[in-house]
Amino acid sequence: MSYDKDNIFAKIIRGEISCDKIYEDDFVLSFKDIRPQAPSHALIIPKGNYLDINDFSLNASDNEIIGFNRAIAKVADMLGISENSGGNGYRVIANAGNDAHQEVPHLHFHLLAGRPLGPMVFPEKPN
Repeated sequence: MSYDKDNIFAKIIRGEISCDKIYEDDFVLSFKDIRPQAPSHALIIPKGNYLDINDFSLNASDNEIIGFNRAIAKVADMLGISENSGGNGYRVIANAGNDAHQEVPHLHFHLLAGRPLGPMVFPEKPN
């Protein structure tokens, strides 16, 4: 998979597609997922053109990496899902590549909360 500058998240960053924005700064945009998988489901994306966590970790500037990581806590606090803000916690998920079912070729983290989320990974069903 290679970076596609016309992917949906790139279009959202450029303002070509609207989103239900939660937070934005120089490095990050966060918005509500249009197909929520939990009562609270937000996406956090870097504004740079990064395919996945590997690309970001290897190629992003220190300021981008710090800003992105700090945005996770800011968004969780804004949504009231972090234990610091009175919530019961949340899960952060990032998919990288085909086996992880990454659907959009732009790094994005999912923040999921609002109910017990169960085990981290579901075991495969026997054949």
